[in-house]
Amino acid sequence: MIDVEDLIALVRNYNPRTNAELIRQAYAYGRQMHEGQFRKSGEPYFTHPVAVAAILTEQRLDDQTIVTALLHDTIEDTKSTYSEVARLFGEEIAELIDGVTKLTNLQLSSAESKQAENFRKLFMAMSKDLRVILVKLADRLHNMRTIKSMKPEKQAQKARETMEIFAPLAGRMGMQWMREELEDLSFRVLNPDARNSIIRRFITLQRETGDVVHKITADIRHELEKAVIEAAVYGRAKKPYSVWRKMQEKDLAFSRLSDIYGFRVISESEADCYRILGVIHQRWRAVPGRFKDYISQPKSNGYRSIHTTVSGRDGKRVEVQIRTRQMHEVAEAGVAAHWSYREGVRAQNPFAVDPAKWVASLTERLDEEDHDDFLENVKLEMYQDQVFCFTPKGDVIQLPKGATPLDYAYAIHTRIGNSCVSAKVDGIRVPLWTRLKNGQSVEIITAEGQRPQASWIDIATTGRAKSAIRRSLREEDRGRFVKLGQELARAAFDHVGKKATDKALRTAAKMMGLGDETDLLARIGSAEVPARRVLELLYPELAQAHSDEVAADRPVLGLTADQSFRRAKCCQPVPGERIVGITYRGQGVVIHTIDCPVLAEFEEQTDRWVDLQWQPGRHPAVHTVSLDVTISNDAGVLGRICTIIGDQKANISDLVFIDRKPDFYRLLVDVDLRDLEHLHMVMTALEAETDVAQISRHRDMTRKP
Repeated sequence: MIDVEDLIALVRNYNPRTNAELIRQAYAYGRQMHEGQFRKSGEPYFTHPVAVAAILTEQRLDDQTIVTALLHDTIEDTKSTYSEVARLFGEEIAELIDGVTKLTNLQLSSAESKQAENFRKLFMAMSKDLRVILVKLADRLHNMRTIKSMKPEKQAQKARETMEIFAPLAGRMGMQWMREELEDLSFRVLNPDARNSIIRRFITLQRETGDVVHKITADIRHELEKAVIEAAVYGRAKKPYSVWRKMQEKDLAFSRLSDIYGFRVISESEADCYRILGVIHQRWRAVPGRFKDYISQPKSNGYRSIHTTVSGRDGKRVEVQIRTRQMHEVAEAGVAAHWSYREGVRAQNPFAVDPAKWVASLTERLDEEDHDDFLENVKLEMYQDQVFCFTPKGDVIQLPKGATPLDYAYAIHTRIGNSCVSAKVDGIRVPLWTRLKNGQSVEIITAEGQRPQASWIDIATTGRAKSAIRRSLREEDRGRFVKLGQELARAAFDHVGKKATDKALRTAAKMMGLGDETDLLARIGSAEVPARRVLELLYPELAQAHSDEVAADRPVLGLTADQSFRRAKCCQPVPGERIVGITYRGQGVVIHTIDCPVLAEFEEQTDRWVDLQWQPGRHPAVHTVSLDVTISNDAGVLGRICTIIGDQKANISDLVFIDRKPDFYRLLVDVDLRDLEHLHMVMTALEAETDVAQISRHRDMTRKP
């Protein structure tokens, strides 16, 4: 436990005029009140309040906040009373301790009906004095640092509450370092295997590439020295939870993840910030779409900084944040910077936000809204890892980050999702794969007779949407899928010299937890379960040997060694889409997307169907896809369209005008792309251009294989 004189020394480091006697008195009083109390770890209980006070000294907070930390549990857990604390330490400190006590008793992760009212109370307490929440956050941080002594179920409950409530709150207050540590401590409890895996990969990466952080830091310093700019440069690997979250959001393996390192450049002046930005962009290639200037447009919590991502040493993406020292202080302390002391006086940081105004911005409609509306508004402000969208009637729909209008439609009702044909976001028609953002208003357009398409599974991100789409696909034409599944299974079994008997399929269905062989065949026919998966379960050695024989350097799985293949001109499949092959005598196999209308012509020729799948990492780098684009007939528009496509690292291989009008052009653009994700990136970038009236993927059903 930190000795009282050591604690006073920590305060004196930033506030030489501290009231040392007040801190000594509070230390002695707190120690006396908690005498005989112990933590779950067996340590004297008073070690906890002292540790909380020490955390707050790192933020250079005033004496009243430090004393509140020392005494924050006395009124709740000891025989101490409000009146006694007020008599000994003053009304201000007694009010702060009472506020922390009330926060401790709020069940912020309780049932939804109570949660809204408790959030209201939380923000009411914050509106009176924001230092209350600063003490509470430090209290939670120390509890999370020492959580191992709790029972496993209690650890999980506290970790979930921290991840859902306190970490986003710290982030919203601008205390990013605390948010990251709270998230990572919670991650350690909730998913230790994933966290350990990421740490092991970091160690392996460092062993293979050396100390990348040190090398890139040295590179930046060298460039600044050449430009005669004085600045401090710091670098670090990102926290395990931050890396894991990015892996989940982008559905990427660790090896494909970029910008896992972050760098900060702390300059002497605002002008130097922009000079440093120029130096970095001259030396390294900037990544399009990854530049943000929070100096000219600060965040509401006072945060100011320039963010840019560049392709650094060996092509690795690195994020660089550029700010002045005063901006850095606010970036570290957030709203708490308002109370920071230096040399015994309140630090006059021009960028520190007024906490009263900040809280008012969150609670300005507190008395006008009902509890549920207030809760939704608070979450909209706090939870940046989730997306809250509005229905045309003003109701709020909560979705994970990266959700699409399809996810939104299924979140409302399965019937709405199944009959969805398109969507409007903020009144503008958008493709179904558009990524939704916080606060957008979404309207789903439905049509009678519309049914889910197989390609929707790749567009949807929520489990609810994917499950509903798969269920609908199976039920819509179960007979056809069963028949197609029989042929795909037969072809797959023939490849390894086996027969797709009812007994074999029934065994595989049981191993996969399915009802019977018919259910399995329906899933194979709907492309939900690859026929190869059945082989891998029943005959793993044969399946592996066959895979090794025919898959070497081949981009498509499911072909025999002597089969050639080509992409269908009608639907132009790309990696990432579900595919099926049709055999042609003397011409090999033609690959179609599973939802290609041309496949209807082969429903009675199922012996020609081949179950196929793109092999990850083995497909050619370029696949041509035709886009149908309608643009404004204005000077420079076509040039901007070509530039946008180029910025997305895609190449235009052909461009044909198919309609010319006085006010618009319609054209077909053939674009060379990597995969489905690359296609979505290009189409989303074009959709965002104001002079693009409409864009769709062109499928020419007249172009036969």
